[in-house]
Amino acid sequence: MSREVGAPDPRQALGRDGEAAAETALQGAGMRILARRFRNRSGEIDLVALDGSVIVFVEVKTRLSTSRGRPGEAVGARKRARMAKVAQAFLSRQGLDRAPCRFDVVEVVRVEGRLETRHVPDAFRLGLWR
Repeated sequence: MSREVGAPDPRQALGRDGEAAAETALQGAGMRILARRFRNRSGEIDLVALDGSVIVFVEVKTRLSTSRGRPGEAVGARKRARMAKVAQAFLSRQGLDRAPCRFDVVEVVRVEGRLETRHVPDAFRLGLWR
């Protein structure tokens, strides 16, 4: 399956829509967004938010369905390790080396034309992902 040169990639559009839905859900839960798509040589973190006094590094996983499992199941050990490196760089750059932080996952699934979100706070520590 190929696309025309210059044609938008539907997966990228879905990912952007998912990140926007995740951001809205987090803000609705009272979190403040500090950064979007923070990246360095080690990788990227989709969203960085503030939940009270806790810095939250958020991985957003968006899928068209759950036919192959929950979207968050795609967050494996390598992704978690890369996120930890990027998070460390973010904290250092902001002078927040001692700030409490956690890693959340927001799953976004398209259901009957609309995006549904599921926020999993502290997902890495809870061991919900491989």
